Amino acid sequence: MKVAGQTAMRVEKGTVSASDHQSSLPLANAGPLALNAVSPFAEMGAYEAIWAEENVSFKTLSERFAAHPNNILSDFVAPAKCDEYAHAARASLAQAGVHRFGIRLNGAAEYPAKLRDAAHPVALLYYVGNWDLAWSPAVAVVGTRQATAGGLARTRKLVKSLVQDDFTVVSGLASGIDTTAHETAIACDGRTIAVIGTPLSACYPTANEPLQRAIGENYLVVSQVPVKRYEMQSFRGNRYFLPERNATMSALTDATVIVEAGETSGTLIQAMAALEQGRKLFVLDSCFGKGLRWPERLEAKGALRVKEYGEIAEQLAEALNEG
Repeated sequence: MKVAGQTAMRVEKGTVSASDHQSSLPLANAGPLALNAVSPFAEMGAYEAIWAEENVSFKTLSERFAAHPNNILSDFVAPAKCDEYAHAARASLAQAGVHRFGIRLNGAAEYPAKLRDAAHPVALLYYVGNWDLAWSPAVAVVGTRQATAGGLARTRKLVKSLVQDDFTVVSGLASGIDTTAHETAIACDGRTIAVIGTPLSACYPTANEPLQRAIGENYLVVSQVPVKRYEMQSFRGNRYFLPERNATMSALTDATVIVEAGETSGTLIQAMAALEQGRKLFVLDSCFGKGLRWPERLEAKGALRVKEYGEIAEQLAEALNEG
């Protein structure tokens, strides 16, 4: 049964009550199925239960839905198990102080179509905050955790310009460039979205917990990471989720700007995702000529080397007009 309506547990001023697990969702299908409804609580439980299985990945889950395009998550999990995992996930979130959150299901009206440009679109997203920001013109500003003073200064300058042009600034809440991007957007009275590589019940790095909380209260935090699977695994296993969120971050935005990155930075995973998804990818000119190979490689694949913000603004205006 494919969903075509809202899948939050009831939005009020951008937030959601997770306790309202009796909320239902009418289907858009014609005929007898139109009388059925989807329970967001059950879908959350199904997502968590599926991720408790062995050898599950965003790729295998995406392939499962590709093979069964008219199914939803709860079609693959027994109702009792959905209920068990939904209660367990909600308890973990509540223990972490997350009492109001929402979910969005792939196939529902409130799930932005642009997210389906990802190679493996996520089946379910958790969020805290104002979901309306997911529909706003947005640019991802990303880079290394080990940022230089110059890199941080360029991040602040770039974000101030993006805010002035009414773009939502999106980043991954990591140390370094990400943190500065979020903090500058807030300081400039702009909008920001954090696409995190942990469940809503966790924060990485832990030093950014106050920032994550502030973004959730005033802007938007998005996570595709299953709560219970994350608890079951070691840090080593959970590192898998960090690069996966980069593909989602790219799909959620109109463009990605790389401020500063090393040869093995996870930022480069987002760069490749952006190119594959048809998004604009900008690399600051300061990344070139430093003995790094990745800037030239990305430029050869279609990334745009930029010196001034005006070049970015011009390209973004063209992209948004085409869209």
